[in-house]
Amino acid sequence: MTDRGSKRTATARAQRPGLGHAHEAEPSKAARLRAELFAPRLSFIMEAHNGLSAKIVEEAGFMGIWASGLSMSAALGVRDSNEASWTQVLDQLEFMSDATTVPILVDGDTGYGNFNNVRRLVKKLCQRHIAGVCIEDKLFPKTNSFIGEAQPLADIDEFCGRIKAGKDSQSDDDFVLVARVEALISGWGMDEALRRAEAYRQAGADAVLIHSKKSTADEIVAFSREWAGRSPIVIVPTMYYRTPTAVFENAGIGMVIWANHNLRAALSAMRAVSGRIMREQSLAGIEHEIASVKEVFELVGQQELIQAESRYLAPPRVAPRAVVLAATQGAKLGPLTATRPKCMIDVRGQPLLRRLISTLNECGVRDITVVRGFRKETVDLANVKAVDNDRHAETGEVASLACAAGALDGECLISYGDILFRPYILDDLLSAEGDVVVVADARWESPGHRAPDRAIDRVKCARPFTGSYLDEGPAPLVAISTEIPAPETHGEFIGLIKLSERGSSEVAAEIARMHADGSRETADLPELLTRLMARGVAVSVLYITGHWLDVDDAFDLAKARNLI
Repeated sequence: MTDRGSKRTATARAQRPGLGHAHEAEPSKAARLRAELFAPRLSFIMEAHNGLSAKIVEEAGFMGIWASGLSMSAALGVRDSNEASWTQVLDQLEFMSDATTVPILVDGDTGYGNFNNVRRLVKKLCQRHIAGVCIEDKLFPKTNSFIGEAQPLADIDEFCGRIKAGKDSQSDDDFVLVARVEALISGWGMDEALRRAEAYRQAGADAVLIHSKKSTADEIVAFSREWAGRSPIVIVPTMYYRTPTAVFENAGIGMVIWANHNLRAALSAMRAVSGRIMREQSLAGIEHEIASVKEVFELVGQQELIQAESRYLAPPRVAPRAVVLAATQGAKLGPLTATRPKCMIDVRGQPLLRRLISTLNECGVRDITVVRGFRKETVDLANVKAVDNDRHAETGEVASLACAAGALDGECLISYGDILFRPYILDDLLSAEGDVVVVADARWESPGHRAPDRAIDRVKCARPFTGSYLDEGPAPLVAISTEIPAPETHGEFIGLIKLSERGSSEVAAEIARMHADGSRETADLPELLTRLMARGVAVSVLYITGHWLDVDDAFDLAKARNLI
């Protein structure tokens, strides 16, 4: 067997310095396939047809993979007659190459056309680190070799042109092009097989694949004897499978391809499993006989992804808690709140509080504590915690918040129980930076927003709302009160606050101080915020422009039904 470092390959290396063996310590997949072809022993490669089967072949210990055209076509549910386009085959090869470290020799059929198709195919294969391609001397579109008799073969000179085009197009000098000789399997005889093989060798083929559909290896052994080691011989013993491997070794064969057995094994197994599950209408009898889901995860490298996540992903953000202050009756709603608190009045078929909680849930806030008071037994909602302010009639908002002091730990939201708002407002608030961030409506003076005589919690900030999408983020709060003059008012506090971990700690400490000095019982949230600012805690304002409301009277209730 002669060295395939022919004049063509040597010239190509001289013309493309830096390619091929640029890193001798880490040979390319093509270099490893070439080494196997020229090794003084028989090599074996195994069929695969997708990324998973390719992994199994490597796991079994094979040095290389045969990307079978028959198997890839069948796996796609089409015939082995070029019904799957070459780009669809290329997609499968990319997954197979990415999934494995061993070289892949691909069944390239006829090269998918003439010399021009072959050179584009080879360029694309090299880009995906495919080690080699085998092309057969038949016409495009091809027919599987085992179907029919006396299939027409390509003109020798034309096929040699395909070989030369492929070799001239490879970007890895070690890329292997195997010329598959179909003369024996098509009934053209030994002389024609040898004549074609020699022409293909001289055209630059790195090896020849001689094919036979006889049940013995006699034709293959005779060809090898006549060939006399002019270049490596590759065989596919699908039909003469009973032949002992020693016969191939003694005949000087270089590589054996087990061509389609993984697909066939999968076909048998899937038929058996599907049929049994259909008959038994149960998984109990089959579960212990098939691979576990854990094995699938292990094979596809799930553990590596877990390790990568710990290295590259930021720690998952812990969703904030929420405290909802819902202790008041809501006397302005008259008979509607005679037997239930304001938070439980109906808004289009759901209690107001349920609507609020749904918005919190939608934004990822699920640890919710509701402070109940008036007719507390009616505030009975799933998936929320409840604490009670039994002195709700004589105490204010801070006293209710104190009842839920245990929830003021880490990032936390505080919300009135009688407000509704669009989810984007909460999303923006959760993204806002700051230890204490309150939401204020910059359109507090818009017509029809509320009854003209209603007192509102006004905010004065270090800067007004600009109306620009390039706004500088939350503005520092200067004051919050119902008494701020209109010309100095920048917005209306809507009853929604976000606290950072430090902010929660500051609020809990201030509530404790207010309890100690006797001011806690009747204080509202604006008073709490004012005390925090006086103590040097930075409080900022996230401006919004509508899309919220508080339900205080029948007029608000009508608007709430329109907002939903």
